[in-house]
Amino acid sequence: MSERTTDELIGTLSQGLAPVRPLRPPVLRALLWLGTVTLVIGAGVSRWADFAIISARTADPRLALECAATLLTGITAVLAAFYLSLPDRTSLWRYAPIPPLLLWIATSGLGCLQYGGGLGPAGHRLGESSHCFIFIVLVSAPLALLLYAVLRRARPLEPLPVALSAALGVAALAAFVLQFFHPFDTTVVDLASHLAAVIVVVALAGLSRRLLS
Repeated sequence: MSERTTDELIGTLSQGLAPVRPLRPPVLRALLWLGTVTLVIGAGVSRWADFAIISARTADPRLALECAATLLTGITAVLAAFYLSLPDRTSLWRYAPIPPLLLWIATSGLGCLQYGGGLGPAGHRLGESSHCFIFIVLVSAPLALLLYAVLRRARPLEPLPVALSAALGVAALAAFVLQFFHPFDTTVVDLASHLAAVIVVVALAGLSRRLLS
């Protein structure tokens, strides 16, 4: 095939093609998504949360650290999902949420000890704990769909770690928001329901990873 014919073929194939708009850097995309979610959730929290209760509870350094670890788990996992969605980024990002996650579990576990292993008055509130489970799952679902819609633009080659990291992120953010409506400290039953909700959200994300393809 002559050079001229090759050039004509290339010109024919490329005719009418629109230029591809490159994705913004993953950290910027993550911050934009987190900022949008913060505005939406913040409006609901400011409308219905009892700030007097949360202020009194976060006066406890352990609880303040628990809330910070929960929020950091969510932010780190969401950021990791954006990086994992790109083929030229290291897969080590999948381990980034583990340290704050372990801190979240540890501080929650210490809170359980204050109720003698969850056998104190609040430890019997199984009904309240079931509400916690439902809250985390219901808040995580729309957040996951919004996050998937953004991550899908990258067309990740390995959607499973992206989906799992994203699910952990939204579940942790939902658990953080729950603290604004949680009238008592964490008990064993509460911790179990919180972890069960996170596991359910992550498991559902694994099953729905094709949404990212």
